[in-house]
Amino acid sequence: MSSSPPTTETSTNTRRDLAILLSAAALWVLVYFVNRPLWDGVIGGLVGLDLESRLGHAVHFFFYDTVKILLLVGGLIYVIGLLRSQISPERVRSTLAGRRAITGYLVAASFGAITPFCSCSSVPLFIGFVAAGVPIGVTLTFLITSPLINQVGVVMLLGMFGWQVPALYVATGMTMAVIAGLLLSRLNLDRWVEPFVFDTPVGQVAASDAKPTLGDRMGAARTETVDILRKVWPYVLVGIGLGAAIHGWVPEDFFAAHAGPDNPLAVPLAAVAGIPLYANVASVVPLVEALWTKGMGLGTLMAFMMSVVALSLPSLVLLKRVLKIQLIAIFTGVVTVGILAIGYLFNLIA
Repeated sequence: MSSSPPTTETSTNTRRDLAILLSAAALWVLVYFVNRPLWDGVIGGLVGLDLESRLGHAVHFFFYDTVKILLLVGGLIYVIGLLRSQISPERVRSTLAGRRAITGYLVAASFGAITPFCSCSSVPLFIGFVAAGVPIGVTLTFLITSPLINQVGVVMLLGMFGWQVPALYVATGMTMAVIAGLLLSRLNLDRWVEPFVFDTPVGQVAASDAKPTLGDRMGAARTETVDILRKVWPYVLVGIGLGAAIHGWVPEDFFAAHAGPDNPLAVPLAAVAGIPLYANVASVVPLVEALWTKGMGLGTLMAFMMSVVALSLPSLVLLKRVLKIQLIAIFTGVVTVGILAIGYLFNLIA
């Protein structure tokens, strides 16, 4: 009988915490879906800029994407933290240790292929995986495939080229990500990850001997989200600012003049040209089709598309907050080599 009051109080607290959690989730969804129409009205209506003009499009993109990315970063960090608070890093490591090494990379590549995230919004998942004890090489495999293999882009490629091209695109993209992760895992990568990624409030709660309540888990996830957002938001603004300046701009004339089928350096030229740009697969694929009809090599276009979505400059700016410059340079180099290999392969068989 004496244990009933604490049990009742615990149950009441759990219901209260669950109500708060569901209310916060509903508010997040509401803000996410009103974000675009809100900035449509503010930029196109109150400010009076033409949203179809380059200036209007850039200004709208900056404000809309800043809110969107911060919502995604904050929401994903919180949800991942809430889930991770039930699982200690040691448990994750011991689970992975009991499997073949290649299994983790294949799972990471497959998970990345089915998650519809851009390169910037993949970063919170990267942080969550590392903090949960997942090896750095495995998390980098996910970081490559998540933006690279976009379902919308695959469907669009299917409509334009039939099933062979998108099937090869998915297969080579996942293979490149797995190989890149395996190669990177040979290095001592932990030294090039910012320390705050490993030392998180959620990890401390998960590692404690006492079983955390829902309130404890929510508090730890909230603290972690605020801490990480405080560290990354300037990088988000810089990355989105760069993206706004170059969003949607693709040098079509440059490609037509310098990256034609007769140029043996067309593939590396296209890969390097794609890095400063910022666009998702869905906006790049129509350009791929247009340039394909002009006779440009398919592998050259695949290399360009992959570098835009996997190595965009804004996402590298955001990664700079969680990875040190040495690892970013190695990551960029390994992925670039993989993209070049895929580009030449497509040109060879297309």
